[in-house]
Amino acid sequence: MTVTGHVKTAPETTAQVLSAEQRHADELAFLAAYDDGARPPGWALTPRAVVTFIRGSDGEPLTLPAERRTGTLPATMTVAAKFVGERSLVERCVVTLAGERGLLLVGEPGTAKSMLSELLAAAVCGTSALTVQGTAGTTEDAFRYGWNYALLLAQGPTPQALVDSPVLTAMRSGRVVRIEEVTRCLPEVQDALVSLLSDRRMNVPELAGTEEGLIRAVPGFTVIATANLRDRGVSEMSSALKRRFNFETIHPIADADTETDLVRRQATAAVERAGAAYTVDDAVLDALVTVFRDLRSGRSDEGWDVERPGTVMSTAEAVQVAVSLGLSAAYLADGDALDLMPGHLLGVVHKDDQNDRARLLGYWDGPVRRRAEDGSAMWRRLWDLRESLR
Repeated sequence: MTVTGHVKTAPETTAQVLSAEQRHADELAFLAAYDDGARPPGWALTPRAVVTFIRGSDGEPLTLPAERRTGTLPATMTVAAKFVGERSLVERCVVTLAGERGLLLVGEPGTAKSMLSELLAAAVCGTSALTVQGTAGTTEDAFRYGWNYALLLAQGPTPQALVDSPVLTAMRSGRVVRIEEVTRCLPEVQDALVSLLSDRRMNVPELAGTEEGLIRAVPGFTVIATANLRDRGVSEMSSALKRRFNFETIHPIADADTETDLVRRQATAAVERAGAAYTVDDAVLDALVTVFRDLRSGRSDEGWDVERPGTVMSTAEAVQVAVSLGLSAAYLADGDALDLMPGHLLGVVHKDDQNDRARLLGYWDGPVRRRAEDGSAMWRRLWDLRESLR
């Protein structure tokens, strides 16, 4: 696809989104050779290398010992940070998995729980593909097994007719299985995990008396689950299931500059995947992140109180607004990006609660107006756009 102007040629790709192990294959291969220390059973990397893969090498190049160099690996590599969060949190997650205990990542929507889960699985066992997406319609088969009904009717219950779930596949191969949004599953479905996490075996009553009738987990098998704290439609976990997980809470990004940099990088990458150059001014991104942080916390940096909307003002939502601004500038040339921001913000805020529009207007009448009165040309322009929120 060829386009003109500042829009670039769309990159050739075979998939819209690559898995973590595909995106970072070079780093994973390098770290596997770089750190040859002790590894828990079934692990592709050492626990220390897993932490380095996720948190990065702090800008320092790592040098591969001469005796481990091959023609396919570079002599040095600087590992990029992929998750914004405390190193100690990542280390606790890694230690939990090394002990073959279930790990539950909890937090508000948009705090990168799923991304951290994917990165951990990719680094620990080389694949993040063994995943169950929890929904209200998820059945117990998703955690246990199903049947190939054609074979079942033709042969009866045989090992060949058994269809492994991602959980059962992970048990057989000693890998990590990811369960997204576990609290969206019904309680009776969740409880199928209790015996799997404690006994590390799965009974197949239909195959009783055969070798396949009792499947035991291979060393290395463990579970990473995620759960949102504020979403509707969730089911409470039983105390028995909670006891089988170590809980780690993923908080929103604390530092404004770090969050702005993350929004910029992810929005730039997304717009470039769409075949365009990212041209949104840094000052506009600063203002965008400031609005999100104020509405998320209920208080501005200046100390002014802000009424929080009912929706979650997550970093992930900020990235999507930044992407929309970038795509509008690239493909529509529809005015200044700052002029488009209020409309996109309203689209984020006004989802569930009818009063959230009024809360956003209240934010405009508070911090936006005060900053405009303090002489900021950008905030003055945003104040002038107040009517677009009605």
